[in-house]
Amino acid sequence: MKGLVLLMSFSLPLKDPVPIFSLVLFIILLAPIILRKFRIPSIIGLILAGMAIGDHGFKIIEKGSINLFGNAGLLYIMFLAGLELDMTEFRKNRHRSMVFGAFTFFIPLILGYVLCTYVLHFSLMASLLISSMFATHTLVAYPLASRLGITKNEAVTVAVGGTIITDTAVLLILAIITGAEEGNLNTAFWLKLGISLAVFTVIVMWGFPAVGRWFFKKIKDDKTSHFIFVLALVFLAAFLAELAGVEAIIGAFLAGLALNTLIPHTSPLMNRIEFVGNALFIPFFLISVGMIVDLRVLLKGPEALIIAGALTAMALLSKWLAAFFTQLSFGYTATQRNVIFGLSSAHAAATIAVVLIGFNMGIINENVLNGTIVLILITCMVGSFVTESAGRKLAIREAEKKPEITGGPEHFLIPIANPGKMEALLDFTLMVKDPANAAPIYPLVVVQDDEEAKEKIFVSNKMMEKMVIHAAASESNVQVVTRVDLNVTDGISRAVKELLISDVVLGWSDKNSATDRIFGNLFGTTTDNVLQSVWETVYVCQLNHPINTTKKMVLVMPQNTEYELGFAHYMQKIILLAKQAGAKIVVYSTGRTQAAVQRFIAEAKASVEITFRHLDNLEDFLVLARNISRDDLLVVVSARKGTLSYQPYLENIPARIGRHFKDNNVVLVYPEQRTTENNEPGMQEGDITLRPIQEQLRNISRLGKVVKRIFKGGEKKNDFDEGE
Repeated sequence: MKGLVLLMSFSLPLKDPVPIFSLVLFIILLAPIILRKFRIPSIIGLILAGMAIGDHGFKIIEKGSINLFGNAGLLYIMFLAGLELDMTEFRKNRHRSMVFGAFTFFIPLILGYVLCTYVLHFSLMASLLISSMFATHTLVAYPLASRLGITKNEAVTVAVGGTIITDTAVLLILAIITGAEEGNLNTAFWLKLGISLAVFTVIVMWGFPAVGRWFFKKIKDDKTSHFIFVLALVFLAAFLAELAGVEAIIGAFLAGLALNTLIPHTSPLMNRIEFVGNALFIPFFLISVGMIVDLRVLLKGPEALIIAGALTAMALLSKWLAAFFTQLSFGYTATQRNVIFGLSSAHAAATIAVVLIGFNMGIINENVLNGTIVLILITCMVGSFVTESAGRKLAIREAEKKPEITGGPEHFLIPIANPGKMEALLDFTLMVKDPANAAPIYPLVVVQDDEEAKEKIFVSNKMMEKMVIHAAASESNVQVVTRVDLNVTDGISRAVKELLISDVVLGWSDKNSATDRIFGNLFGTTTDNVLQSVWETVYVCQLNHPINTTKKMVLVMPQNTEYELGFAHYMQKIILLAKQAGAKIVVYSTGRTQAAVQRFIAEAKASVEITFRHLDNLEDFLVLARNISRDDLLVVVSARKGTLSYQPYLENIPARIGRHFKDNNVVLVYPEQRTTENNEPGMQEGDITLRPIQEQLRNISRLGKVVKRIFKGGEKKNDFDEGE
């Protein structure tokens, strides 16, 4: 009966939030799928859908019904733009962003003022308002660039950086025009605006990172709380921006910049943020943009058509000229210029804000308002098409420029003993693993071959389920490996060979003794046994708090480490780790090692903030303690015995770290070596090496297990393998 009453009372526009939400979700689902067949960007599909269901279409939904999600989507776009910026590239190219920001602000402003004053004959205030509207733009096409994987390209970085400059300048002009119209443009106005902006910037850019670092340290395992915390900060920053007298989008963008270093791009949290934005908030915003467009304005006489055509042509021309002059200034390709133009040509949010305020204050008339609506539709379409087309070409060129991987693909192995350290080790691995590498990560559990092996395998498989769930949150490929072997060292060594492992990530035990540094009480083995059996790059990690809270990475490099076989490989990983953690690197080394690191960075064209400190004698290692805070990550490059960079002092480094840096995150790196290189100093090729001695010890261990089984009554034939 209730359903019948609801059906009889059904009318348009919809009022009940349930059918409204249901309809919008189906639009978000189907519009991109349908238009993809016609090679039309999904963004255009959502805008067209908004036009169809809105107040100026079939009047199915009133725009006010989805304003909350629409406004949230705009803030989300700006937040993601700040969050996905490569901060090292942004700092490196900040001057270029400022140049583009100047071009994309002053060229539209000047040309727009000439058009409005001398062609359309508008008043001074109307001309200034409309020309400032030409200068602003919205990153409507940014999700396309993100989906194509070109957000790290310099053209995209410069375009995003220029966006915040020009939008800030336009919104300040809007505040000045509003103040002038209201007669409040006095000394008190300027003083209030300056102080409020300064306080707002300090709170967001310095306060948010400090609060975020504290929160992520205190709340380590609650992933839902992490996401809600970040979302709350974004909307708080938007609210503070409005209190400071500027638009909320400025606050959202600055929140993204402030939290950029605390949210690694390969982390589960980043995956959640992007997923929710792309699936929900951003599509709602695009639909709300479409609901503003009213094509009927074109039928209201020639004046509306002339104004709409003039405004649209000037908006596109001025933005293209800004991109063109940026290309000439920095030697960009035509494809990069088109990407910059595509990202900066769309007018939506800030444009609507400027025009609606001007219309409500009586500065502009209905024809200008309607012409602006047409401008929004056309520029959003042009920006999306251009970004889609040029972005694909740029993505292909970026892929072609990537250096070929030598030595086969990277494969990471994570031997697990302590369940409490699983997620931290996986997060570390995700940060040093090349994001473009699709090879799986292999968590490994080694079960000792005894009567309880089956029970231990069952327990270990249950233990690894948590790691698989954690990896799924970051869309990482993880393949759990369970191995039965005589001891942990043999199990790890065989897994490394069989799985073609290039990097091994080990957890640091709570003990500091030289004989029990990795696997604690669960496995009675030693770091030395693993290092003498595994010749690939090995990382021994002490992770007391999330790596994303790192402020600075202190890298200690012994003399001659630049001559090790794995030098280039581990340097690549360290730079990637620093970029993911948003940390600058401070290198302590000799002058010769410093020169080698600088050569590597130059050849790899790596963007990293790095400084050098001289360290001639490794025994001065503990002097570093006074320069390292709890928020710093200490990375020490160690060496196996018999290698070029080995020094006896390195043997005691783990124990010293355990005493003096027990509250820090610490990573010991053992570079890749060749088997034949790992001889004791002074030994020649014909002498006895360590490996035959280890093999004899393993044979003794096997013999002991056989004797143990015999005395336990396990003398059945199938209790012994052929080797025993």
